[in-house]
Amino acid sequence: MNNKNSWMGIWALALGVSGIMIGEFLPSGLLTPMANDLNITEGVAGQTVTVTSIFAVVASLLSAYLSRRFDRKNVLIFFSFLTMISSLIVGAFSNYQFILFGRVLLGIALGGFWSMATAIALRLVEEENVPKALGIIFGSASFSGMMAAPLGSFLGELIGWRNVFYLNSFVSIIGLFMIIFFLPKLRPINEVKLRTIIDVMKLPYVKVGMFAIALVFGGRFGIITYLRPYLEQLMNLSANEVSSMFLIFDFSYFMGSIIISKHVAKNLGLSMTLSPLLLSLVGISLLFTVHSLALTSVLICLLGLSYSPVPVSWSTWGAKIAPEYTETIGGLYVSSVQVAAAFASYMGGLVLDYKGPTAVFMISSSSWIIAVFIVILFVKTTFKKESVELVEV
Repeated sequence: MNNKNSWMGIWALALGVSGIMIGEFLPSGLLTPMANDLNITEGVAGQTVTVTSIFAVVASLLSAYLSRRFDRKNVLIFFSFLTMISSLIVGAFSNYQFILFGRVLLGIALGGFWSMATAIALRLVEEENVPKALGIIFGSASFSGMMAAPLGSFLGELIGWRNVFYLNSFVSIIGLFMIIFFLPKLRPINEVKLRTIIDVMKLPYVKVGMFAIALVFGGRFGIITYLRPYLEQLMNLSANEVSSMFLIFDFSYFMGSIIISKHVAKNLGLSMTLSPLLLSLVGISLLFTVHSLALTSVLICLLGLSYSPVPVSWSTWGAKIAPEYTETIGGLYVSSVQVAAAFASYMGGLVLDYKGPTAVFMISSSSWIIAVFIVILFVKTTFKKESVELVEV
């Protein structure tokens, strides 16, 4: 670890993550105009999320191994460049296959950048400043993810969905230059082996925990990716009203993350079961409030609040279930989330086109209920009170 704190390097990481997160969630708010412009269904347009997630899984598992001989700064420069190029391709081309290729590039950047961000942050600041540094990075990611869908939907009506992607490429360019100028050279310091992933997966509770993670996040991606068709087809909301609904969800999620996350560690098991249970109840309830904008707004707010403990609780669980392999567990966590995103967005798109948004919401709510039973019956959620250290492996 460096002797001096490189806070500009931390902010460079934060901005790099922001460009990626915005790019990942933009299609959720722009699904309808993208589908109309490309002359495809909204379900097919939703596959732009699927391909990103598929390649994010591969990149999160393999990027550290494949780039094991390269300076970490140069690796992040490469991923930031891919992020910028991705948004430019999506904005510039009318051919759906080219747009999918652009989203593939984003998936590689997403999985690779995220899998290394924490480990690199640990090398940029002194040990006592690690929580603050990680707070900056993950806070930036949360805020960017929060704003991507509602702001993208709003700007899409003003300047067109393609120009929204161009704007994100500008954000990525700023992140790229910050990494070039402010991130110090970081040579690889550990021998990276593929075997470690297999060893960690063999540990007790890890495989079933990763399956539960996929179910919880799959429900989230199923509903949020296709929330716009639900609001437009079943409630006949305008574009501005749709943007407001996304903003309600994201703001409640952001505020919940700040308020609720402080209590997750004290009640880990309760958080891991209560959150998906509430999400399921809210998801089902939304099907009965399509004639009331006020009730729907309240439920979408509750959806965000109920979801807010999920990333924190499962990240905490991963650190506790295998404290000596925190970084590897983190990579598996990212992989599980992206597998869930790919499967949910793909299947959700098919279900949407054939059965409509009601069926999508039913399936997502069911996945949350199944996750509750799996956690209660098969996942260890109580641990001895001991500190958890981040370890590079």
